[in-house]
Amino acid sequence: MNSALKWKLIAGFVLVFLAGGATGVFISATTAHYFFGAHHHGFAAQAMKNRLQWQLKLTDEQMAKISPIVEKTGAKLEEIRGDTGRRVRDTIAESHREIAPLLTPEQQQRLKQMEERHRRWFQHHRRGPFTPAPEMSPE
Repeated sequence: MNSALKWKLIAGFVLVFLAGGATGVFISATTAHYFFGAHHHGFAAQAMKNRLQWQLKLTDEQMAKISPIVEKTGAKLEEIRGDTGRRVRDTIAESHREIAPLLTPEQQQRLKQMEERHRRWFQHHRRGPFTPAPEMSPE
């Protein structure tokens, strides 16, 4: 195999690898936004209704009968999601409070900046019945 062909093959493999990586990042970002992104109030119930109606081929009369049940379930799911988010934020805040005394003053400042960036991102992307992230600065 001559040198020119060898380099063309290597370049081709690198391009295919980069194209696959870019595709994976795009698909992951799109999918993650759907599953983990902020959803409006009633999103879970509406998604359940759509799925049930499509998969079970429900009539309008059946949809009218099950709607209150699905609405109640959706509200419970949104409450669970909100509680889980608060628990995650509280756990991270607690770990930051424990970590902070072990850091240098410069590292503590960086930790505060990380928390502030997270708080701004969360407030910017927050929708629905969730509360803002609690203050997480180390004390």
